[in-house]
Amino acid sequence: MEIKTYDDVGATALDVIREVGSIGTGNAATAVSELLSANVRINLPDVRIEGFNEAIALLGNPEEPVAAILVQMSGDMNGIMLFLLKIDFINAVLHTMLGKTVSDYSELDELEVSALTEVGNIVISSYVNALSGLAEMEIDLSVPAISINMLGGILSVPMIELGYETDKIMIISGKFILNKHQVDSSLLMLPDIPSLNKLIRSLVAGHE
Repeated sequence: MEIKTYDDVGATALDVIREVGSIGTGNAATAVSELLSANVRINLPDVRIEGFNEAIALLGNPEEPVAAILVQMSGDMNGIMLFLLKIDFINAVLHTMLGKTVSDYSELDELEVSALTEVGNIVISSYVNALSGLAEMEIDLSVPAISINMLGGILSVPMIELGYETDKIMIISGKFILNKHQVDSSLLMLPDIPSLNKLIRSLVAGHE
């Protein structure tokens, strides 16, 4: 069945994407563990599709400051991936890597921003690599960019980019367990509709 909107994505497709997420987060945990020289686990992710306003309500307060790593996808899949970094996640990473924490995003220096960008890039790349491997798709990723803004402002980026096609966001959420710190993580995936069709056809066909 041809998907015309994100609302057409069925339970079977979401289950398969969730399965891919499990593989991707497992790979991400291994890679982040190596980067941080620490024990990192990520629990099984939940995958859901929400409208813009519902996504903001789910992820926090629209005026809450957050950081996000943004990557553009191209090749067999066009769209955007966003990895949200809230202050508790940032502090768990900084404490493990550098033995320090910050109380505000403005306190982050260049080294810390670079480290956080690398962590976000690892998480996104691990998920996309799992996706491309299982779906047999060639997916290219842009150089990651970090943005610090209010949550509503961050989420408006994919809406401006793809709003003509959808007002929905795919949210892959889970918990990072970093040493003894347990923090929420949220990965947002927005392929365009033709890419979403290719992805679901390939993934679901592989499970039939």
